[in-house]
This record gives sequence, structure tokens and C-alpha cells, in this order.
Amino acid sequence: MELTFAGEIWFWRGPAPWHFVTVPDDESDAIETVASLITYGWGMVPVTVRIGGSDWTTSLWPKDGGYIVPIKAWVRAAEQLDVGDAVEVRLTVGA
Repeated sequence: MELTFAGEIWFWRGPAPWHFVTVPDDESDAIETVASLITYGWGMVPVTVRIGGSDWTTSLWPKDGGYIVPIKAWVRAAEQLDVGDAVEVRLTVGA
């Protein structure tokens, strides 16, 4: 399954800080239809992500009935991204 959407980068400071983009409701609903077939536990869903010219593998994190995409530090540096920036995200689910 491939999905493309736009979202804004936000920061979660927690004990281990992370940057994320929230997957919109419609795309989260589509992911939910296959999540039980591909999750490796805790609701984590393996994906390949593309933002700009950067591709990486990671897992979607479940949050508030939907999913969030963790944005790695090297991606933010390579694409010159910061909190509040709008990005286009392409997900390949189950990769």
C-alpha cells in the first residue's frame, strides 16, 4: 500500500525527544485495515518513508487512534526541515 499526504513537523520532548508528522485520519483508516497483518507488536507498523530526496525505513507509531511518522535527525538535516515545516510524505506500508 502506498500513501501520500502533507503534514506539519512537530516535536515531542518526552524522555527521548522525537520529531513527527501525524498521518491524516483517512490515511490512518486505510493503514488500520492492514495493520494487524503486518504489525510486529505494540501497534507498530513497518513502513518506508520518503520526504524530499530522503528515503528510510521505520515504523509508524500508534497515537490517539491514528498513526505518527517519526522523522529522523539525518532526514531533517538533509532536507533542511524544522518544527512547523509542512512536508509531503510518501509511505510504503508493510515495507
